[in-house]
Formats: sequence, structure tokens, C-alpha cells
Amino acid sequence: MSAITVSQARLPTTLEIAVTDEFGETRLQAIAAERALTVYLNRREIVTLMTLGAEPEALVVGYLRNQGLIERLEDIQAVQVDWDVEAAAVVTRHQPEDLEARLSQRTVTTGCGQGTVFGRLLDVTALNPLPRTRLAQSVLYRLLDNLGAYNETYRSAGAVHGCALCSQDQVLDFVEDVGRHNAVDTLAGRQWLKAGEADTTASSGADIFYTTGRLTSEMVLKVAQMGISVLVSRSGVTQKGVELAERFGVVLIARAKGKHFQAIHGADRLVLDMPPPRRPGDRRARDDDARSAERRGKAQ
Repeated sequence: MSAITVSQARLPTTLEIAVTDEFGETRLQAIAAERALTVYLNRREIVTLMTLGAEPEALVVGYLRNQGLIERLEDIQAVQVDWDVEAAAVVTRHQPEDLEARLSQRTVTTGCGQGTVFGRLLDVTALNPLPRTRLAQSVLYRLLDNLGAYNETYRSAGAVHGCALCSQDQVLDFVEDVGRHNAVDTLAGRQWLKAGEADTTASSGADIFYTTGRLTSEMVLKVAQMGISVLVSRSGVTQKGVELAERFGVVLIARAKGKHFQAIHGADRLVLDMPPPRRPGDRRARDDDARSAERRGKAQ
């Protein structure tokens, strides 16, 4: 495979501004950067992404791959980002013959900053079979603990989402960006560029994907395209996200914080080996107590 010419146009993810607090005092506060980056594929304008700018080349490559606009890494000749004109130029040897038709079918998704999918990707009916990965409750808890060491931009400035490729309880790769769709595209692009023509996740060993954002149709689809069958979030889920998870066999774990989570789909692939104790006053604890009292009354 010929070498790809790739720029290195990284920018800081935060900047400082002066703010006035509730006491009337002025201080410096870190805020998340947000930059517009217009993507061109062989001089054809594709989309404008709002991003932190931490890894724009990986973001662009991952975005085009996840949209089905680039199918093989060897087709890419160059990826050049120029922040002076806020543009990313991608040159390929080939492009889809139906490119214009795909671009004419645009769906604005529920992603932060508005994500976009082209060519009716949400109507896809088949992907490569996903592995039936099982997830132990104890592993999930350890993973959530380990993820606490990341989120650097969020801790200093907030206003961003994070996504991670994980191998059981180990975090393999972590990306933050303005929107969760950007973060997952950057992860996909970064792994693809590292792996060459090898499969993105097969080469990385990832079997779980974590996101701080909602489990929407776009998120489920992109993770399934990466060959991962377990998707975990600290946030909620949408109806279309559940439908695609059922279609492709993706385990959905929502509202995963501390020792709590909700298995939205694929509960049969969970190993409940570490159930937390009931909290006093918890509705389920009260129900358990009521059932126990009822059983004792019948026994008497």
C-alpha cells in the first residue's frame, strides 16, 4: 500500500477566557474549543464538522469511512487539514460512483452539534456478523472505574463528550470532542490509520465501546460497523437506537454510573456476578421486604 500523506494539524482542545462569578470576581476559566472544519472529498464539499481540533485528520478519515464514502484505506492518497481556511482536503484514487445520489439523501441526526448520515445508512439491513461478546457485571464496574482516569478536557472545561474503545475492563483508546459522533469517528479513523488494511477492531482487540452520549441510531450503527457488539453509556437511549441494536445484535447498557446501569437490550449476555446491596428505602428493597413478609405470613 502506498504511503498516505497526512498533515498533523492538531490544536489545543481548550482555551481560557475571563469570567465573572457570583461574587463579582473575575477569574480565568478553561472552556472547550469549538472549530468549524469543512471536509472536501476530491474537491467536492461534503460536510462541515464542529470539532475540538485535537485530531482532525483521524476525524475526517473516520467520518468518511463510517459514511461509506471511502471503503479502502489504500484508496486514500492524502489528508490535508488547513486551519487558516478551516478546511480538510481528502484526495482518493477512487470514490463511489453514486456519490451525488448518496449526498442528496441526508439525515440530520440527534448528535450534539447535529450529526449527519448520508445515503440512507440508517436503513442498512445487513452488516458482518457481530461477535456475541459477554459482559460480566464485575468487569463493567471495573471499566467504569478505569474510565475515571480519562475525560481530561471534560474535567477542565466541560461541554464535550468522550468515547472509548475497550477490551473488557481495559481502556485501549479514548477521544473527546464537541459531539459524540465526532468522537466515535475520530476513534474509527485513528484505528483504521494505525491498522492499515486490517480490520479496525480486530487489530485493536476492542470488544466494548463506551460513550458519554446518548445511545442513538447513529451511535449504534457506527459501533456495529466497527464490529463491536457491546455499547455502554452513562446516558439514555432512543427508540431507533434500540431498534438497530435488536437488528444487529448489539448489547445496550445505558445509564451506567457507579454501581447502577440499565440493560436495554442483550441482558442474556450479561453475567450478574456482583449485584450491589439494596439501599434502605429503595423501591426494590421495599418490594423485596413486602414479598418476604407475605411469605412469612403464609408460612404461619
